[in-house]
Amino acid sequence: MAALGREAGGDVRVAGVVPVGAAEVPKDIKIPTYTHGQSRPSLGDAKLRKPVVIEIIEKKIECLRKEKTLNIYGTLTFGTTAAFSGMLTNFIFRHRFKVTHDVLKTYASLTALPFLSTIVSYKLLVTDALYSGNISQEECVLRSSLVGIACGVLHPTALAFSKNGRLAFKYQTKIQSLPSRKLI
Repeated sequence: MAALGREAGGDVRVAGVVPVGAAEVPKDIKIPTYTHGQSRPSLGDAKLRKPVVIEIIEKKIECLRKEKTLNIYGTLTFGTTAAFSGMLTNFIFRHRFKVTHDVLKTYASLTALPFLSTIVSYKLLVTDALYSGNISQEECVLRSSLVGIACGVLHPTALAFSKNGRLAFKYQTKIQSLPSRKLI
């Protein structure tokens, strides 16, 4: 009888389907078994300790250096994150300052400016230096995190505060204060 389109008596390994129990298991693979009451292994128990993680990072950086094409996905990810941060901070400051004017103007500038500044600074400070070989792995990680903090958090926050604060002052809106707590 044929099952799943196979002929009776045909070799199942040729078709790419191996029935359960037919494969030979190597002797060096051990399957952990857990009994009730035993603690499960943590991430520290795994073989991902500091030297292994550093080795993985070094391999990835060497792969980026050899690639010689623009690391477009990492740059766009940083830029998109900065744009979302700009939209979020604009929303928070508009709500706190009770600003209702120039909605499109503030949202457009607070998404476009952080996006573009992050892309340009990441390209100049990280990608170009990485391709030229003038940067170490530690400096690459440090520079990319500083670009993420400066252009993805501090720049959109300062822009949102200044733009919405100026609009609140211009249109004389009352700033919503935090609720006061009464001590009992």
